[in-house]
Amino acid sequence: MNDNVNLQKNTIPHWNMQQIWKSFSDSEYKKSIEKLQQLIKQISYHVKNPIEDFNQFLKIYLSMDNELGSLSESLYAYSYSIYATDTTNTDSLNNMALLEELQVSIADYQLVFRQILKENQTKLSSFFHSFPEYKKYEFILEEEISYFNHQMERKEESIANDLQRFGGDAWSKLHEQIISNMVDKETGKTFNQLRNDAYSPDRNIRKESYYKEIALLEQNQIAISSALNNIKGATISLNKKRNWGDGFEGAINRSLFSSRLSRKSLDALISAIEDSIPMWQEYLFEKAKALNLKDEKGISEKCSFYDIFAPLITESSDKEKDWTYQEAKEFIINKFSEFSSHMGDFVKTAFEENWVDAEIRKGKVGGAFCIDFPLQKVSRVLTNFSGTTSDILTLAHELGHAYHHFCIKDLDYNLCSYPMTLAETASIFAETMVTNSMLKTANLSEKINLLEMHLSDSCQTLLDILSRFYFEKSVFEERENKELVAEDFCRLMNDAQNKTYGNSLTETKHPYLWAVKTHYYSPSLDFYNFPYAFGQLFALGLYSQYKDSPKEFPSQYQELLKNTGSMTCEEVCKLAGFDITTKDFWLSGIKELKLEFEEWKTCLKVTKKEC
Repeated sequence: MNDNVNLQKNTIPHWNMQQIWKSFSDSEYKKSIEKLQQLIKQISYHVKNPIEDFNQFLKIYLSMDNELGSLSESLYAYSYSIYATDTTNTDSLNNMALLEELQVSIADYQLVFRQILKENQTKLSSFFHSFPEYKKYEFILEEEISYFNHQMERKEESIANDLQRFGGDAWSKLHEQIISNMVDKETGKTFNQLRNDAYSPDRNIRKESYYKEIALLEQNQIAISSALNNIKGATISLNKKRNWGDGFEGAINRSLFSSRLSRKSLDALISAIEDSIPMWQEYLFEKAKALNLKDEKGISEKCSFYDIFAPLITESSDKEKDWTYQEAKEFIINKFSEFSSHMGDFVKTAFEENWVDAEIRKGKVGGAFCIDFPLQKVSRVLTNFSGTTSDILTLAHELGHAYHHFCIKDLDYNLCSYPMTLAETASIFAETMVTNSMLKTANLSEKINLLEMHLSDSCQTLLDILSRFYFEKSVFEERENKELVAEDFCRLMNDAQNKTYGNSLTETKHPYLWAVKTHYYSPSLDFYNFPYAFGQLFALGLYSQYKDSPKEFPSQYQELLKNTGSMTCEEVCKLAGFDITTKDFWLSGIKELKLEFEEWKTCLKVTKKEC
């Protein structure tokens, strides 16, 4: 009996997808595909044969487009979720291909709609007067008109969207399939397991797995670099044709538009992070001391790249706590419930209905993500759980994403599409909340490790994100003029890491990080990096408000999340009382991290009494 209980407690779950659709061959799934096809025909006919009454035309269009969008996103999310846990699953690949083909037809009618909207934009005030319930769509419709200014002729867009399935999207899938199926022959560890060894307290394990990771990437560098080279090349070409601009400027302009963020706010953010570089370099020097790192001759040295995530082992603790999945689940339920009953009830439902897939296994994509099903009004979370405290924070982070969707799920579909900048706010807020809750009850040893873990993560979302921003900028600048191969990407990554990490690390950095991070391989969104820094610092501002008014804040937070699909970043942040166009705002968040850093250093000096 006890053995069964222990087995159950240590079971790491797979998610339950049958609550969405039972299978690709199930009759309900097939009916949903048929319904999507029929909706596409109906809405295509509506926009290509518009009725004279623009107000009625627009009302009908918005109703049909909401229904179609909700169904389309859920169907693709289902296919991708099956694929993400088994990247060689042919049924999921075939269904994604079908849905991507249908997306070409959806994009085609959207092109026609934007043109009609542009031609009738002076009539929008009349529409809102006649149908005041649609006033909340004003931002969305203005955004659609702006999109019209960045599209090619309809025939060209149709061809580009069709070829995208065999171009950028195909290269992206190739990268995922290579990474998810790499295995070290000597140890039998998957690539993702080798990556997780970066959190091991044993430096020999960290070092060995790091070099095995590099070796696997070197073996596959031709295919992976070809994928990145061609994705960025296609992006540059299309950005020019869509009037976004050349090279880096075209990519950043498109990214800012998709992120609903102004260049002024981004420049303020980047400048503030650059000001923090010395602090993060000092942190890495202090971490090397705390880890008591020494080379083979016993001489003290700096952190290597494989030491960045190493947990601290203090005199009063033998090792970091190993969490069972059951313990992780109970802990997160408790902490979310402390914030609010609304958030607590949500996460209980998520666990009870098996929304999470946490087991590490071959064929499963690495990292973690949350994916939404707007039709069913639920989400699913993928993580790779190994039992570290970091895994708890990752799980909280992804469930924060899911809570965001939970707060907006009852709005019209077209009011639920929020940019990645604001998406990362909810996840990082949840992670920050759990971290600070852990700190409240931690003993000195635990406090040192928790503070260090949060500083380590923050170092990634600010310093390492800055290096990734520099890297991607340089890739666009060079790719505009020539083809890039693996050696070029390694050189540019080294340059970016040297610019940010400086001499705070040994020469052993990570020249192949470009091959690891899936964000570089997203054809739909360039600079999939600065939104993490945005979310980190905005979440710190929100958490400060929560500490000041813990009873009132949860309901205000829900309302803020509801507005993320119909406002710019500047407008949403203004609701919270923040002006993100100023460097001072971003520096205020960094100041909070500086205080954590000073507290951590003080705690390291204390050996017996609590800090």
